[in-house]
Amino acid sequence: MSFLPTPASHLGEARFPSRAHLRRGSLSRAESIGDLRAMAMRRLPRFSAEYLEGGADEEKALERNRTAFDRWIFKPRVLRDQTRRDLGRTIFGRRSALPFAIGPTGFNGMLWEHGDLCLARAAAAAGIPFGQSTVSNVLATEAAAVPGLRHWFQLYVFGPDEVWQELLRRADAAGSEAVLFTVDTHVVGNREWDRRNYSRPLHTTLRAKLDMLAHPHWLAQLWRTGIPKLANLEAFVPAAQRDAMGIARWVGENQRMDLDWNLVARLRAAWPRKLVLKGIQHEDDVRRAVDAGVDGIVLSNHGGRQMDRAVAPVELVAAARAIAGPDFCILVDSGFRRGTEIMQAVALGADAVLLGRATLYGLAAGGEPGVARAIEILRQEIDRNLVLLGINAVDELGPGMLFPA
Repeated sequence: MSFLPTPASHLGEARFPSRAHLRRGSLSRAESIGDLRAMAMRRLPRFSAEYLEGGADEEKALERNRTAFDRWIFKPRVLRDQTRRDLGRTIFGRRSALPFAIGPTGFNGMLWEHGDLCLARAAAAAGIPFGQSTVSNVLATEAAAVPGLRHWFQLYVFGPDEVWQELLRRADAAGSEAVLFTVDTHVVGNREWDRRNYSRPLHTTLRAKLDMLAHPHWLAQLWRTGIPKLANLEAFVPAAQRDAMGIARWVGENQRMDLDWNLVARLRAAWPRKLVLKGIQHEDDVRRAVDAGVDGIVLSNHGGRQMDRAVAPVELVAAARAIAGPDFCILVDSGFRRGTEIMQAVALGADAVLLGRATLYGLAAGGEPGVARAIEILRQEIDRNLVLLGINAVDELGPGMLFPA
């Protein structure tokens, strides 16, 4: 399995030169998220690249997430005054500068030192929200303290109830605008390609260790910072086991199989601000979420990392909007790499998109400037395509602008 981009030419070898994404050079030369991905894959050792890239089982859900956007094409209008454009979007009653946020992802310190803070600072600078994972490598209070940041905290429920209750107290103390309760992880998906880099849990193979030596820039950062810990969970682990591997082992041993709608009711009673269910993949669960009194949902298949051959979340947006009505917040993630894809999701009825790998490619390629470059690429794509579509604002997007392919 190769992580290098495949040269793309559908016009034939005789007529068109081979193509390849940029793999090195200045971040400013990256023209697409694909370029940032290629730069990230060059810099990362295989085990870290596999964690970032891989999906479950045969990775059919991973593939479907990318191909689902082919179900719709745009119908552009022409001859309209477009001297002024608005790329903003209202999320939870507040204006975001762009129709996307950085979604919660874990272990980002393995991509770049202090990776979560790099993501948070880039989000704040761009005027968009940042979702921080329970299994991030910095405390929620530290990320939330980034000036100007709209901070969302993603909640995994591990161990006894006292753990999630304390995590909510911390999110409250940090001033988090929203809690995103992830509901699709009773067990971890079968990420077998990821596991092949380990001789046993948490212990990389000799081949993986040798590969790390072939990536000196990445290794130098790890040497400076050490293996990043799961900072938000450290206090719940016995003192003698609070190294990085011990905390990760505690997480694996404290997965809960009893997550249900009763827990949602308890979370709703305990959390005073916006509560969102992340990982909804069925219309009936959209109805249950609305009835449960939560403030929104994230349509998500965990980036293709949980159940394989699952529906692509963008395919559910229109049905979810029809069920939930106009005022319920619907976010969507999994597979987004282009501004046009974000526009498709909004046109179908999403309030905004959560980005995962797209901004992580930027992080792995160049830290905070890399994340900023990823955001800017998508901003430019959305701005350009508003003009080409013939509208002046993201808020004008609607289903009438799409045609079934």
